[in-house]
Amino acid sequence: MAQYGERFMRMIVFFDLPTLTKQDRKRASKFRNALLKDGYYMMQLSVYSRICKGMAQVEKHVGRLKCLIPPSGSVRLMTVTEKQFADMEILVGESKKQEKIGAKQLVMF
Repeated sequence: MAQYGERFMRMIVFFDLPTLTKQDRKRASKFRNALLKDGYYMMQLSVYSRICKGMAQVEKHVGRLKCLIPPSGSVRLMTVTEKQFADMEILVGESKKQEKIGAKQLVMF
């Protein structure tokens, strides 16, 4: 159970990176792989998410994320509570296996 004042948060990273040159593709691939290595999973193309326990952990991962950003393109971050994330409405398609597992794993924290 989270300590008083700590909430489970969901960091959602949205990005649009150039892939015109071989170097651009390499940078984009390196960025995606670094996200995966840091515990993010792909929600959909160019949208990755991870769970954090409390704002201190969010801030730690924001620092890591800033170090990974390629020199060009667009990278955005949105942080929401796990409750807000769970209330997301899926209009077409279905949630991925990792999304369902992520919510259940909160009990294990």
